[in-house]
Amino acid sequence: MKNRSAIVSIILIVLFLSGCNSNKEDMKKIIFLHHSTGLAIWYGSTNKYLRKLFEKSDVKTWFNEYNKKNSTNYVIKQKWFPGDAYNGSNMPYDYYNIWVKHAGETPYKGQPTLETLTKEYDIIIFKHCYPVSNISPDTGEPDINSKKRTLENYKPQYNALKKKMHEFPDNKFIVWSPAVQVKSRLKEDEAKRTLEFHDWMINEWDEKGDNIYIWDFYNYETEGGLYFPDKYASGPTDSHPNKQFSGRIAPLFAEFIIDVDKGKIK
Repeated sequence: MKNRSAIVSIILIVLFLSGCNSNKEDMKKIIFLHHSTGLAIWYGSTNKYLRKLFEKSDVKTWFNEYNKKNSTNYVIKQKWFPGDAYNGSNMPYDYYNIWVKHAGETPYKGQPTLETLTKEYDIIIFKHCYPVSNISPDTGEPDINSKKRTLENYKPQYNALKKKMHEFPDNKFIVWSPAVQVKSRLKEDEAKRTLEFHDWMINEWDEKGDNIYIWDFYNYETEGGLYFPDKYASGPTDSHPNKQFSGRIAPLFAEFIIDVDKGKIK
């Protein structure tokens, strides 16, 4: 009788625990691929000691609180991409080079391809650091395989990336519009070409109804101008976002991810 009572008790406990979790959504895995500007937004205003000791960040904390409040199960991670084994650059060419030109199940120079990332993560987010805004004049000879930062090269590289991402309709992709720089570090003609690239991404490259979404970081940075205001930068010659700006933008970024997943962004 004692054994039977113990078994019944275990069954009741299991049923109770199952009932408690019945409203919990399935795990949704998210990866944020970035370099230093993205890392600033990831941490937001989180104290540097809390970052190291407890791996805390504004974005991660926002998701933890959202999960508790809404009984969801989002798991978000960040990754420096491409890593040092590649070459330290994360321009349009580099994403094209790794994900399109060297697509497949095998990592390229230690960097995961979309074939592997899409198997592990439901939502993939990527961005470029602010040197993407150092855009040279077109030469009249576009080359998709060129590292040269020109609009005539960026556009075919982005079109190839879009075609590649469309191969994974069960995944969602979030692309940041280009990061820009403070006025002292960016020539006016480069700033104007960055605006042109931004407008092309928003108005031409983006397709409504597909699995790619643009988070308009450029718009937050410039506030309708051409440059990243000094008041938001780490210094007058340092285009990394400061804590004030990062702390304000981090929750907006996190909320956008949720809106994409919930279908609120078309």
